[in-house]
Amino acid sequence: MGTAKPGHGARATLRSVVAHRHVRFYLHAARRAHAALLARRRHRWLLAGALATAAVLAFIVLPAWATLQRAHAAAQPHLRMALPLPALQDAAADRISDRPVWQAASVQPGQSLAALFAEQGLAADDLARALEADGGRSGLARLHPGQRFEFQRGAHGELLALRYNRDESQQVTLRFDGDSVRVQLRSRPVERMTRMAHGIITDSLFAAGNRAGMSDAMVLELARVFGYDIDFAQDLREGDRFAVVYDAVYRDGEYLHAGNILAAEFVNRGHRYTAFRYVLPDGSAAYFSEDGRPMRKSFLRTPVDFTRISSRFSVARMHPILGRMRAHRGVDYAAPTGTPIYAAGDGVVVFRGRENGYGNFVLIRHNRDISTAYGHLSRFARGLHRGERVHQGEVIGYVGMTGLATGPHLHYEFRVDGVQRDPLTVTLPKPRPLPALQLAAFRRAIAPQRVRLARLDGDTRMARAR
Repeated sequence: MGTAKPGHGARATLRSVVAHRHVRFYLHAARRAHAALLARRRHRWLLAGALATAAVLAFIVLPAWATLQRAHAAAQPHLRMALPLPALQDAAADRISDRPVWQAASVQPGQSLAALFAEQGLAADDLARALEADGGRSGLARLHPGQRFEFQRGAHGELLALRYNRDESQQVTLRFDGDSVRVQLRSRPVERMTRMAHGIITDSLFAAGNRAGMSDAMVLELARVFGYDIDFAQDLREGDRFAVVYDAVYRDGEYLHAGNILAAEFVNRGHRYTAFRYVLPDGSAAYFSEDGRPMRKSFLRTPVDFTRISSRFSVARMHPILGRMRAHRGVDYAAPTGTPIYAAGDGVVVFRGRENGYGNFVLIRHNRDISTAYGHLSRFARGLHRGERVHQGEVIGYVGMTGLATGPHLHYEFRVDGVQRDPLTVTLPKPRPLPALQLAAFRRAIAPQRVRLARLDGDTRMARAR
């Protein structure tokens, strides 16, 4: 018979025998794995404990230690050491601690340089030395209100230096050292920028000019430019318009003032007048109309800046003081006392003094035929004497009410061959235009300004239409 194969029962018995034989091996391996797991757990707890201890040290122990260190450092005394400083250059002449400061003073209306020096407590000798050092180049004897001077004084009040502007672009410093005076010049370049303005007359020329951004001084200049053709007291009408091109003066980026009127247009009662500033070959500047004729006529139409005409030319007028009919052979311009009066034209002073009802009176002969007369002056201009030659626009006196006058005004007469004519209507000679060559150069020079004026006039017309 062959060998029999083991059945199911035999296989189970065999697995049991094998498992029994290896049970020791499995138990030993399990014990080793459990011991390794316990060791890893102990290592993790030890590491966590170390980190917790470090955190306690960082948040509790270290700040306390730092506080103790600061307290210990504060208790230690500071050590001070004196270190020598380098000597200042020229310390005797320019010590920082007692360097003299500049003190500024401005000229008041009617104030002279001598009065300004006296106000500063300076001696007449200081003024004399300043005038001598300047040599008349800065016009110190001819001041204007608001002009600025700066003084530098010593410890005992003595004048060390004087500083002022010779002109817009040059500053002068006079340094006084005993009997000698040292002059220092400093250049201060200025810039000019072109500006434009336009306006419409609704109340007064000054109000319209101010609304256009123009100063009172520029409005006066505009009136002077056209003053030969327009009587701004009686000819101005509501709706008249103007346009102005001018330059603005800047220094070191700061606006100083308005400069020259470069071009202007004035439409008065429907009549258009133009004026352009032009520099002639000899370096002088003047205003010319668009056709090249000088705006400056032989005579000013009105020789004073006035508020109103208080009395016109008449062959029969009731005299306000005498109380009877009497010819009034001139025009009375009412103005505040002290208002400057200008020579109507170039000429020679043939009378200066008191003249019956005229009060303080000036008579100027302009040529063989024409003379002008000025009455009721409060005072005469300084240096005005008989026989002296005067120029158009030069101040000859000031408005007052001397003689037979009820209020401050200028009585103005225009005489032809000794006979008074109405200054408001007398025909003045028309000036000749520029010579042909100069006229061509003039037209080329004013071309840009003509374009600007045309543009401004268009803007003004549009504003008027609105």
